[in-house]
This record gives sequence, C-alpha cells and structure tokens, in this order.
Amino acid sequence: MSSPPRPLRLAILECDTPQPQTSAKFGSYAGVFTALLSAAARTFTPPPDLSSLLTISAHDIVNDPASYPSLDDVDALLLTGSRHTAFDNDPWILKLVDFTTRALQSGRVRVVGVCFGHQIIGRALGASLGKSENGWEVAVTEVDLTEKGKEVFGLNKLRIHQMHRDIVHDFPGDAIPLGSNAFCSVQGMYKPGQYITVQGHPEFTEDIISEILVNRHDAGIFNDEVYEGGMKRAPVPHDGVAIGRAFLDFIRHG
Repeated sequence: MSSPPRPLRLAILECDTPQPQTSAKFGSYAGVFTALLSAAARTFTPPPDLSSLLTISAHDIVNDPASYPSLDDVDALLLTGSRHTAFDNDPWILKLVDFTTRALQSGRVRVVGVCFGHQIIGRALGASLGKSENGWEVAVTEVDLTEKGKEVFGLNKLRIHQMHRDIVHDFPGDAIPLGSNAFCSVQGMYKPGQYITVQGHPEFTEDIISEILVNRHDAGIFNDEVYEGGMKRAPVPHDGVAIGRAFLDFIRHG
C-alpha cells in the first residue's frame, strides 16, 4: 500500500499586520489565511484536515527581511494584502518584487497573490500599476468572470470583499484574465502551474472589513460616503471560501 502524498509546503509572505481586533483573534494574516484555507478544505468530499494538504509557514517580510524562506524549501507562496503601495520603491518592496520574480521563473513554485500581492505579481510580470481614477473600492462588490474565471472558481459571478485604491492597469502578456468590473478591469489573473491572483480579499469577513472601515474613517482616510457604503455592504454574502478552494486546487494541482 502506497503512503499518502506529503503535505505541500506553503509559505505565507505577510506584507502587513492586521488591525488590533483581527490580530487578537487570528494573530497575523497567516492566521487569517489559514482560517480561510481550512474552511475551503472542509468543502472537499471527504473533508480532509488542512494539515494533511499543507504545511504553512509565516514570514513577516516587512519587519524582518531575513525571514524569507529558501525557494528550495517551499512548493507555493501566498502574498497577502497590505496598506502599503505595490509600486513604491521601498527596499522591502523591491526585495519582494525580486523574490516573486525568481519564484515565478523557477518553473516549480506556485504563487498566489491577494490585493497587494496580486499587484506585486503584476509588477513582477512587467504590468503597469497605479492609483485608480475611481477612488476606493471597498467591502463586497461583484466581479464579472471570464469563461476561465467561471471554471477556476466554479461560479458564474464572483462576490468578494475589496479594500484598494491601487490597481494593475493591464493584464500581463502571458496572463489568462479571470475577471473584471466597472471599477477595476484587472480583478484576477492566472497562468496554469505558475500563478493565480485576485484583486479582492477572499480572507476578509464582515468583522475584519468593518474594523478597517471604522478605523480608516476615524483616521480621515475614508470620507463618509465611502465609509457608509462600505458598512452597508460589509455583511453581504461573499464567495471567499470558493476562492480559497480555488487556491487550494491551484497549489495542489496547478
């Protein structure tokens, strides 16, 4: 009898730290994503324990640049969201772009990008980034899926939490578009066996998004219109778990 396959090694590159209440519950963004991937694993038949599929390591690359894993020691990377700007040239951002480029060129390591991570992958692939003329996209919005997007996510339309003003302007040349909407034309992209990204936040919940909305409104980052619209959409059902399942499928099978 053959032994079961070993769990794949996923390194979560933490590009930010959560807001205080979220941090108290999950610890870090690695904890938030582990919760999402665990929920996604429970949708499989039969439902496996996530630890049988993945071993997950967390790397605080903003505050500890030495925490990067060796690419030889991982099978996949997940780049999280961030309050930072993916087209800035801060040393840690340039290091992340270089590391992501090497991972993409490895031909072996699969790369998942979420929001800021999606933008970093776009930058590593030569895409143009910038601030959206439409301002902030926040809380649950709808994304129109391409035929490949429908296949990857198993949905006809995607509902996903958003928290961004920066965008990838155009799809990189080798990318398969997954979705778009009127606010942002590059909402997700894919290359089999190499990368999958979404501009939104499948890992966010009503509590997580609401904490960000309240704190950014209090800080004057969001005006009343953005804040009130976001709070109204915060409890809308969304497809985060379906996206998490697509991430698991991609990490395991490409």
